[in-house]
Amino acid sequence: MFGRRDFLAGTGAVALAGTARAQGVPDRVFPDRPLRWVVGYPPGGASDVFARLIGQHIGARLGQTLVVENRPGGGAVLASEIVARSPPDGYTLMHVDNGILTYNPALYARLPYDPDRDFQGVGFIGRFPLFIVVRPDSPVRDFADLVARSKAQAPNYGSPAVASPHHLAMEMVKRRTGLEATHVPYRGGPSAMQDLLAGNVDAVVIDCATGIPFLTSGRARALCVFSEARAPRAPEVPTLRELGFAGAVAYGWQGMSAPSAVPAPIIARLAEALKAGVGAEDVQARYRDLGIESTPWSPAEFQDFVRRENAEWRPLIRELGIRLDS
Repeated sequence: MFGRRDFLAGTGAVALAGTARAQGVPDRVFPDRPLRWVVGYPPGGASDVFARLIGQHIGARLGQTLVVENRPGGGAVLASEIVARSPPDGYTLMHVDNGILTYNPALYARLPYDPDRDFQGVGFIGRFPLFIVVRPDSPVRDFADLVARSKAQAPNYGSPAVASPHHLAMEMVKRRTGLEATHVPYRGGPSAMQDLLAGNVDAVVIDCATGIPFLTSGRARALCVFSEARAPRAPEVPTLRELGFAGAVAYGWQGMSAPSAVPAPIIARLAEALKAGVGAEDVQARYRDLGIESTPWSPAEFQDFVRRENAEWRPLIRELGIRLDS
């Protein structure tokens, strides 16, 4: 029997197909072949791990395989160019973060892509709180003590990379709190943490995905978190806002974007699949365990978030004089 529900579903499909035709989308169901999600970093890092975890759910939701493709190099500029120049059919997607969408235009004099013009948002993956951590036996008692000691002798601090969210957040904190510290870049957060434990750096700025296991096991001690509120997985760690520095807020974050000319019906389909993937129980369990924050933003809400980030961070990066092509 053909009931009311079947009738509504059929008319909805016809309406979607009509919208798709009006916007130049071929008259076929999307997707009808595998998709690829390009990650601009090597396998094993946080971007790769979460793309693969969430990507399994996206593929299942769409009824097609979603292949995670690692194309590391040059602050993800290579990967960004590949996606920006791909056909705007929704089959090639970009795993994005602070660096790709917000920082790079201020870090490079010239880019082969324009994130403001060449990409549109699909949705948000999550925010990763950032901590300043020291060894458990460090003589530094708290953040105020770190600032005070830095006036006599500036400590060195590690971060996962030059111009990473961790590095730029710390440089922002230095400017807004009076802290003196010397940056030591590493190839990833785990390397920085191992050097901290070995006594080769005094402190590390680390995100929750890498840092929480060290904090909960007692192998490191956090002096502060850069969030608006305390992190649920480290509730004893004060925020810099609590300590009197209201403007010292920063996160690492991840999302999904697509070429700007991908039609709206396809973006809506991808956004629905991404939202379901992030909301899957195994993904949310991983988020809770590591203290990652997620919000089910629409494509428009994600775009608004990126615009706010651009307005805050690009002028600051230029003021700091940090460049990657000089």
